[in-house]
Amino acid sequence: MPLTYPYKQYQGVWTLSQASDAVAQGKWAPLPQPHLFSWGFNNVGQLGTGNITNYSSPKQVGSLTNWSAISAGANTSASIKSDGTLWDWGWNVHGELGLGNRTNYSSPKQVGSLSNWSQIAPSTSFLAVKTDGTLWTWGQNNLGQLGLSNTTYYSSPKQVGSLTNWSSVVISNNGQSSFAIKTDGTLWSWGYNLYGQLGQSNVVNFSSPKQVGALTNWLKVAGGYYYTIAVKTDGTLWSWGQNNFGQLGLNNLTYYSSPKQVGSLNNWSSVSCGDYWSISIKTDGTLWGWGGNGAGQLGFNNTTSYSSPKQVGLLTNWSQITSATSSALSIKTNGTLWTWGDNSVGQLGLGNTTYYSSPKQVGSLTSWLYVSGGSDHVIAIAKT
Repeated sequence: MPLTYPYKQYQGVWTLSQASDAVAQGKWAPLPQPHLFSWGFNNVGQLGTGNITNYSSPKQVGSLTNWSAISAGANTSASIKSDGTLWDWGWNVHGELGLGNRTNYSSPKQVGSLSNWSQIAPSTSFLAVKTDGTLWTWGQNNLGQLGLSNTTYYSSPKQVGSLTNWSSVVISNNGQSSFAIKTDGTLWSWGYNLYGQLGQSNVVNFSSPKQVGALTNWLKVAGGYYYTIAVKTDGTLWSWGQNNFGQLGLNNLTYYSSPKQVGSLNNWSSVSCGDYWSISIKTDGTLWGWGGNGAGQLGFNNTTSYSSPKQVGLLTNWSQITSATSSALSIKTNGTLWTWGDNSVGQLGLGNTTYYSSPKQVGSLTSWLYVSGGSDHVIAIAKT
């Protein structure tokens, strides 16, 4: 039979028997494949490495190469494989792993047997969307963040309503406020709202999804501890909620309970929130940060906080951005991975626990595909 991927063919088409002879001659070699890596804090197994040992540099999680989508949150991690199955691991005291129990796991465990999961947002509560557009939640629910019209905790997935037009979901870094965008471009929120982070023009908690305004052009949303940042389809940037460190980017420290536009530019592409700080990439590939900066997480080579967006360096090749509590991680268009900020438990992946207030490259790989930051740990996919 023909020799196919993952083998590199140098001359003609190899049969498997020919390949067995050719391996010693170096006439073919495995092609790089996507592997899962993790590093940082691991007190409850959130790295998926089968132990509770911290790692200050990337460590491969198993040997599988079918990881497709990843997301880290609080002390948990989750991934959807290319076959549509859902896997998670780490902290489970609230039933947030969806496994029908409250046992911590230090290696990936499959959630049920379904193969139609599309998108996942983990924290002490989990939100997920299936390929059929239905919305599912489980885990901690003391503030109604599961959207099930109650405050009951669930240790297995429960469907939110019966609608089939949910597109994407996000949960705040502290797992208390939930957000979703529908296929019609509307934005919805529920859960904790003491600081107006739900964008409902009030400070009332909601235990079921409630639409934010009436607009239909929301594209992306991110949730910090008690504040929210979002990008519209027209490239404008909006924020609301707590603003004690200037994390809303509005050049003040005023709290807002409804969306306020950040500046007047319309070239914002993506955004990520830490605890009390924000970081974003524009369509021109430039990187921008604002808010609290006590650990140097804004990347400005200082620890000064800023209440409006400020560019990080002059480069225009930033592609993907994510954040842990007080650490930033970004992939460039050349596939390299860069990190900076808090590094108390090795969450920067640099082989040490030194804080850095400007971007530092993680290793020498140029094949990083995705990266996601939890509280103080990171999971990523790279081709190796």
